[in-house]
Amino acid sequence: MAEEGRSGDGATDDSHRKRDGVDLISLLPDEILQTILSSLETFIAVRTSILSKRWRHVWSGTPSLYLNLYTHGPEGDSINNFIERYTVRKMMSFELWAHLRDKRPYVDRWIEFAMSRNVENMTLFVFNDGDQKYQIPDFFYINNSIRKISVNGLYSGLTIPSYVSWTSLKMLALRNFSLYDECIDKIISGCPVLESLSLSFCLELMVLDLSKSLSLRTLEIYRQTWFQGPKQIVAPHIRCLRLKDSQLPCTLVDVSSLNEARLDICFYGPENPKDDFLQVMGLEKLQNVEKLTFRENFLKILSLAELRCVPFPSFKVKNLTLVTMISQYVIPGIVRVLQNSPELKKLTIIHTSELYIPYSPLSEKHIDTYLDLQSLSVEARVFENIRDWDIESKHVASFMELMFKNTKTLEKMVVWLKSYDHGRISAELFEMIPVLSEKNNVTIVLNSSASKPRD
Repeated sequence: MAEEGRSGDGATDDSHRKRDGVDLISLLPDEILQTILSSLETFIAVRTSILSKRWRHVWSGTPSLYLNLYTHGPEGDSINNFIERYTVRKMMSFELWAHLRDKRPYVDRWIEFAMSRNVENMTLFVFNDGDQKYQIPDFFYINNSIRKISVNGLYSGLTIPSYVSWTSLKMLALRNFSLYDECIDKIISGCPVLESLSLSFCLELMVLDLSKSLSLRTLEIYRQTWFQGPKQIVAPHIRCLRLKDSQLPCTLVDVSSLNEARLDICFYGPENPKDDFLQVMGLEKLQNVEKLTFRENFLKILSLAELRCVPFPSFKVKNLTLVTMISQYVIPGIVRVLQNSPELKKLTIIHTSELYIPYSPLSEKHIDTYLDLQSLSVEARVFENIRDWDIESKHVASFMELMFKNTKTLEKMVVWLKSYDHGRISAELFEMIPVLSEKNNVTIVLNSSASKPRD
């Protein structure tokens, strides 16, 4: 029998934590410890140097630096002191959050330091000080090691030098900038291997011409009423488009290689959506897309277009995802999309208002006002007059039946329900699923787990 305080193999409990007076964490190789420290804010990682002689220099070999100096952190001179002790010659990532109020003399130096260490991933979030706007230094635009850049301009203007050279850059994200068409032209010309471009809330941009970016595959555009650009997209080589738009249409001029698209529309103010919206946007440009995601606001626009008899194109979509609360305001649009998708194989319905909440949704009140002005009633065109989709079994089954009636080639339906409704889903519904599946020759997956699908 083992003695008290010992494990079955005769070792003391304390020996599992220490060996020869050294804790087992400290026995880990530097590479593992440095990977762990990289997940911490850098000035916290630096504090580990006082733990023991073993830890004195471990932090200096971390592959990443994360300086969060917006609300706290050491003074600029202190940071200069410890980055002078940083030994890594090839840095994986550098993330800087700083306020110009007391860090302006240091910010450029820290950026230059990271670039001198051949950093691959860089994130910059520099908070402006009143009317003083941070201007990215010219040296930032010439670097052959950087692969990923994310910069939040906080409504600053982006002044691009005449020459840009990011020969290894694959991912670029710009947020909150005054960005002119010529700025994008300069950037694209200096990024020969760029694969992903994200533009969020960028002013002034009118025509986004990416025709010369031969390697670009993913484009993300986020707009608002106050940030209306771009208004036209020319991107013949992209495969994936994510467009979160405002009420002003963004015309898809050329997206001829597109294979996947995720679309939503946000609305502000009392303006009513125009019934020719789909024609203005160029929805026919999505005819050959095989994977489509439509969110609630976009589905409401599709419903209005259907009620106004706006022509819909036919789609070659095989995988369709609908992220929406099911109501009478989205059903006509959904039905028309299904009827015009003769090759559809998989339909995923994410029924939740939690996964995505638009900044300003298109309200039912605005839709009713629009319908009244047009002397139309949404109930007159809604199949079975389905109103807000209750989580009760019969309503879920009823909606599924409606979907089956309007598609001929569906092979699989996946339905995601809100996690907090898990307890309300009755055994009756699970008994219905096999019957519906066999009757319609469709595989049905009902997911009510707490985890949410990735957007």
